[in-house]
Amino acid sequence: MTGINMASRTLLYWLMLAMVGVMMPVPALSQVFKSEPSSRRRAVIIELHEDLNPLSGSILKRKFEQAVASGVDVVIFDINSPGGRVDVTFELMDMLLEADNVETVAMIQRDAISGAALFALACDKIIMKPGARMGDAGVIVLGMSGEFRYAEAKSRSMVAQKARDTAAATGRPPVLAEKMTDKDMIVFTATNKESGEERFFSDKEWEAFEEAENWDRGKPIREGGKEMFFIANGKRLVEMGVADQTFDSSDQLGEILDVDMPIEVLSPTWAEGIARFLNTGWMTFFLIVIGLIALVVELTAPGISVGGLMSLLCFSLFFWSRFAAGTSGWLEVILFALGLVFIACELFVIPGFGIAGLGGIGLVLGSLVMASRRVLIPENSEQLGTLGYDVLTVVGAFTIFLVALFFLSQYIGEIPGLSRLTLQPPVVAGVDGAVDDSADLSALPGWQRVQIGDVGEAVSPLRPSGRIQVGDVLVDVATEGDFVDSGTQVRVIGKQGARVVVRAIT
Repeated sequence: MTGINMASRTLLYWLMLAMVGVMMPVPALSQVFKSEPSSRRRAVIIELHEDLNPLSGSILKRKFEQAVASGVDVVIFDINSPGGRVDVTFELMDMLLEADNVETVAMIQRDAISGAALFALACDKIIMKPGARMGDAGVIVLGMSGEFRYAEAKSRSMVAQKARDTAAATGRPPVLAEKMTDKDMIVFTATNKESGEERFFSDKEWEAFEEAENWDRGKPIREGGKEMFFIANGKRLVEMGVADQTFDSSDQLGEILDVDMPIEVLSPTWAEGIARFLNTGWMTFFLIVIGLIALVVELTAPGISVGGLMSLLCFSLFFWSRFAAGTSGWLEVILFALGLVFIACELFVIPGFGIAGLGGIGLVLGSLVMASRRVLIPENSEQLGTLGYDVLTVVGAFTIFLVALFFLSQYIGEIPGLSRLTLQPPVVAGVDGAVDDSADLSALPGWQRVQIGDVGEAVSPLRPSGRIQVGDVLVDVATEGDFVDSGTQVRVIGKQGARVVVRAIT
């Protein structure tokens, strides 16, 4: 009896365990073995390791928009920059201040100077290595003598106010931000007599402060003296409330910012690297010179040849790099193409060289200058200086092109149409215009040796200009507008100076 009871109890015990197992929800069982998903935020790092110029600003803005569109929670800017142009800096600061759906963090491991410091002020958080530096945002311009100097009061006041407003919007001491841009003001601390609150004041603010009697004025801070722009290291900036926190290694970013590790880095692409290279001053100069020379070479043998392809490549790279920098649009491309059309009409259609030719050259050079600028009409000394640099680059390249054209003409013979711009060899002719029989005909240019009615063969496609051979003489000619294939028999039907007009024999 006892054995039966023990067996019954054992069976009942196992049945109860089985029922509990069946009744237990599956999710509860799975939670025992399944780890909790990470609750941390997703972040990306965007590098700013160069000066702030139209190209770097355009790339940075595009990467920021790409990051926001991907749905990240935090965008970290890895800053190591000497600053740059004021207009680019302001545009990027506004981009950060208007970004409401993402947290922005300035991570400074080395230097954030000038415009880069103002850019960091516009971020929601600033984290720095203890020895990293930030500040010194005085507006410096290049003077007419070639030396850098302090900008005029109008530019300084605009930058100072922008720095104050940005610091106030991001919860940082406005007076310290202003001191980054103004070397003449003095910054000191003052303590409220009743509450013990401590604040930073400038000498300008103190003079207009109506409650000055309720505060005890302290000594100037060592970074806020006269004749110096405010700059400090990370440890000191945290003490003064400009930076939020210091860090020693990027491995700490996950804990400091509550983000998943490792953090994705939006590194520069190969196309961005090429665009940066093509936007350098000397490369711009090179593209314009080679493009113009190749274009002239194409005019000596019309059709799609090496010269035409080389010219197309040079100017395509020029405008593509300007599109990437955000300084050029389709207007500049259209003006450039229109200028080429005007020049072609002047060379091959309209006799002489006048308004159409000069207008075409103006359109070409003007479009190249416009494509290099964000603002065509300068509004301050900085923009005036960059305009002068862009004009000097384009005009200098055009001057080198003219010099190269002079030497080139010594080897490639006469250039159709462009021969009007250069001195021609002496014409040996009689009173009635006929060639003197006693003259050495081999010393005369081809256009002078052929006569109306002569028949020759096209040795290159005439589209509508090209080259024919009459006997043993090679002559640069043009048709009346028709295209003639190479090898076609043609007849000389007209001459106007160095311009020889032919027609295909049918």
